[in-house]
Formats: sequence, C-alpha cells, structure tokens
Amino acid sequence: MFKRLIAAGAIFSLALTPLLANAQNVAEAEATATEDATPAPAVRKVYEPINYNAQEDRDNILVLDLSNGKRVQIRLMEQWAPAHIERVKALARQGFYDGIIFHRVIEGFMAQTGDPTGTGQGGSPLPDLKAEFNPMPHLRGTVSMARAQSDDSANSQFFISFYPRFSLDKRYTNFGRVISGMDGVDAIVRGEPPANPTRILQASIAADNKPVPAPQPIAPPPSLSLPTAPVAPISE
Repeated sequence: MFKRLIAAGAIFSLALTPLLANAQNVAEAEATATEDATPAPAVRKVYEPINYNAQEDRDNILVLDLSNGKRVQIRLMEQWAPAHIERVKALARQGFYDGIIFHRVIEGFMAQTGDPTGTGQGGSPLPDLKAEFNPMPHLRGTVSMARAQSDDSANSQFFISFYPRFSLDKRYTNFGRVISGMDGVDAIVRGEPPANPTRILQASIAADNKPVPAPQPIAPPPSLSLPTAPVAPISE
C-alpha cells in the first residue's frame, strides 16, 4: 500500500512539473514586460499647502480694506484656479471692487460680495469663467467664487466662509484662503442685504503697496455690469 502511494506521488509530481515551469515562464515574461514598459505619466495633481506668510509672494495676496476699519489679506492659490485668480487680480487692479457691498451675509455660513449692483444679479463686463472645481475643502476663511445655475457662470462675485461647509466642495471654485484679518470678516454686517452693509473700500494686490484708505463713507460706483443671469444663492 505504501509503495502504491509513493508511485502515485511520483506520477503527480511529474504531471505538476510542466505546469510549474510554465507558470515560472509566464511570471518572468510579465516581469520583463513591466521593466521594458514606458512608465505611465503621473495623473494625480499635487496641491501645495497655503503660505500664510504675508511677506512672501505678495503678487498673490488680495487685500480688502473694509468699511469696518479692518484689513483682510487673502492668499490666492494659482495652482488651484489660475483663470479665476487672474480675473480677481485684474478686477482688483482696475478698482472694480472698490465701494462694493457685502450684499448677502449669513450668520454661521458666509459673506458674499463682488456685485456692483448690490443685488446679487450683477457682474463685471468680462465673460463668465469656465469652472475650475478642485478638491480643496471649504474651511473657515475659504474664499470661493459665486456662480449662477451653470457651472461655468462665475464672473466677479465671491464669498468668504465663516465656518466649514464641505457640501460646497467641487461645486464652487475654491481659489484661496484668508491669511490675516479674519476678525474683519467676522465683523461684516449680516443680512440679505444688510440694512447698513459693510463695504470694500479698496481691493488691491499686496505687491502694489496701496496704503489703507481713509475710513470714510463712499458712494457706490456706477454699475459696470452687463445683463447676466442672476447668481444663484449659495445653498448650505
């Protein structure tokens, strides 16, 4: 009986040897193919951390001097949304935002501005922007573009978050973060619109070294808006 088991084992071993050899050949061929293959290009986009140093890269800091006497500095993240940042910087340097109110300010949510009509339905004369949605989260101090129903309808309006709202992620173009003066954002008068709204006295780029404007009431500038679709209310 024992001899028959040994014989059967020998027959099984002989039958298995070609299978093992074939498997080894396949493995070697796959390894060779992997070594010879050209590496696939990287597709994952790496997002740099926010630089909170207001003395560095000052061409990418938006400065808002508010009518409440506060100066807010916002780090513009070109890597996140280059077209939106180019737009905001251009409008700031044109003086477009000077005198504009925060027309929609909701406690515990956000403060919205950038509409020269103060109604939430206006914008700049420039064309609307194609969305640059990105995975960066909407945290306290996040600055993001408002838009109408279409994803590609952001123009000049933006909002600053008071608290995290992750439901907005990948639905609105997140383009920066407040790096100083968040107390000034917290002090913006609430309302839709507020009875006595907080204004942007001056919007500038830090590299241009504009002084803080005199704290005096100013009249809103003439409307520069073109007929556009109303900006949809940002929902929580």
